[in-house]
Amino acid sequence: MSYSAPVNARVNAPINASIKILIVDDHPLVRDGLRTRLEGIPNFSVVAEAGTAEEALEHAANQQIDLVLMDINLKGMSGIELTGRFNERYPEIAVLVLSMHDKGEYVMKAIQAGARGYVLKDSPAADIITAIDTVMNGGIYYSAGLAKHLSRPLSPAMLLTPREKEVLARIAGGKSNKLIARELDLSVRTVETHRWNIKRKLGIEGQAELIRFALEQSIGI
Repeated sequence: MSYSAPVNARVNAPINASIKILIVDDHPLVRDGLRTRLEGIPNFSVVAEAGTAEEALEHAANQQIDLVLMDINLKGMSGIELTGRFNERYPEIAVLVLSMHDKGEYVMKAIQAGARGYVLKDSPAADIITAIDTVMNGGIYYSAGLAKHLSRPLSPAMLLTPREKEVLARIAGGKSNKLIARELDLSVRTVETHRWNIKRKLGIEGQAELIRFALEQSIGI
């Protein structure tokens, strides 16, 4: 089952550009299998692999990455917590969770941490490819059947991460990107990316609509 926001342009790369992928999984055989699955797909390029959160963050700091395929069961920091770190530090990088867990609580936590999709590891290769294409074109993707396991429907506000809610609250307060960046100790570019992601998730274009949404959902500081 795929849920897509009303955005047509690819999030991080020009049309026809190679999607640079980081695979994060603590099992080398799983990483090898994923690499083999993806290497033959046009416009997909697996540029790095990581078995730990530390390795993943190091790759993100030193390489251009468009999308992370993220396992949940990592040693030390979980994949969900790592997804949150990516969302805070590198909001321009899409995170797609690839997990064996099909319980709704995992899906909810992953999406709320900033994941743009959740795919089961036993899904056909075609589903993984579709998921990557969907999130890189601004959509949100869940494996078929996962929605019925969610404890409650995902409202638009639930799609926002804590950092995105902080940014949205300040936007609603009329603050500029520069001032928001200063208050949250972020770069202006990072704030701009958070703003874009908020609009993408909510399907909202204008400033007035963002402010109205924040007031209606009682998102404030």
